[in-house]
Amino acid sequence: MRKIGIIGAGHVGLVTGACFAKLGNKVICCDNDREKIEKIKNLIIPFYEPGLEEIVKEGIEKGLLSFTDSIYEVVENSEIIFIAVGTPPTEEGKADLSYVENVTIEIAKALTKIKEKNPQKELYKLIVEKSTVPVFTSEWVRKTLELLTPTGIEFDIAANPEFLREGSAINDFFHPDRIIIGVESERGKKIFEEIYEPINCPKIFTDIKSAELIKHASNSFLALKISYINAIANICEKVGADVEVVAEGMGLDRRIGKEFLKAGIGYGGSCLPKDVSAFIHICEEIGYSFNLLKEVQKINQYQRQLIIKKAKDLLWNLKGKIIGIFGLSFKPNTDDIREAPSIEVINLLLKEKAILKCYDPKAIENMKKIYPDIFYSEDPYLVAKDCNLLVFLTDWECFKELDFKKIKELMQTPYIIDGRNFLNYKFLKSLGFVYRGIGRKID
Repeated sequence: MRKIGIIGAGHVGLVTGACFAKLGNKVICCDNDREKIEKIKNLIIPFYEPGLEEIVKEGIEKGLLSFTDSIYEVVENSEIIFIAVGTPPTEEGKADLSYVENVTIEIAKALTKIKEKNPQKELYKLIVEKSTVPVFTSEWVRKTLELLTPTGIEFDIAANPEFLREGSAINDFFHPDRIIIGVESERGKKIFEEIYEPINCPKIFTDIKSAELIKHASNSFLALKISYINAIANICEKVGADVEVVAEGMGLDRRIGKEFLKAGIGYGGSCLPKDVSAFIHICEEIGYSFNLLKEVQKINQYQRQLIIKKAKDLLWNLKGKIIGIFGLSFKPNTDDIREAPSIEVINLLLKEKAILKCYDPKAIENMKKIYPDIFYSEDPYLVAKDCNLLVFLTDWECFKELDFKKIKELMQTPYIIDGRNFLNYKFLKSLGFVYRGIGRKID
């Protein structure tokens, strides 16, 4: 058992802390939002993640998982301290490292107080970047700690980037493709070997800068694959080919693989848009213009416009037309709408003066904060009633189980745009729907 501290109780921090407790470690999670901490203590999880409430409850009941709003308490009671605070994009698209900086300063203050109380006691901490941060961040963390802490305090810096997908984060923690660890000492390496020993996967130990780069490089490559297949989808529409067939043929090549070759309205969420933008700026700062990634961003933006074009092709004028939006979260199995394609599609439709009705299994309350005046319902059939068009923007599995015969009877005109190419278009056509996908050849 190791004593682990997690600073930041957001998606990454809370999942990481709960999972480490599940492995038998003593974990304390910290967040400066006292209200959030109190809610978590009462098992009110601040976001939707399948299975998370159960393992948080288990950790609390076993006495292995606790919560605080005091960084001092975390530093005092932990040997390993994970920094898992947000690194949101600035207006320029860079990663905002102010939260990482502030936490580092608070860690230094806590270390100083602890040393003053026990000047003779040996003090060692392993401080780990868990947040997605630009290369060289570890150097700033080290400089800050060295500047603000007294002599006699030993610490190592490490980078252990997360690869947790929202909606499957717990499975990703316990069954990852790999674990990346950038570490600078044997002492730190041995600690990581111990805490990750129960997890069976390749564990890659590297220098810290390489570990920092791996996260940005990985996410940017995934974004590239998505934008590439979306570009192919647009070509397919122009020549009368089917992107689903093209993607299948490409994906069977082991050098390419089928993952992330799913055409649609583009990527969103809290990671890919932010990380692509940050990586572009990182490269500019070191004197390299990553034009390939700039094109990835352009293609991704175009896919949102494509939905509007398809809507106009079906309805001619959108003003006054009633359009139902099915799916608000950026992906299924989450309530997260950060950088969700739905936000921009809704904005574009409102500019066209369309009348919108929205449904999502989990994300309605979050979208209300952005667009409070739109009609929302937890009844998908009430949303479909009187619509001229339904637009599916998230591929929730439950959408496949809808009674589309009933939906057709409720609609004014039976038009569907499938922004994720996940619906059974042959079945929908048999019911009398006019179906439009992304890059699909419809017989």
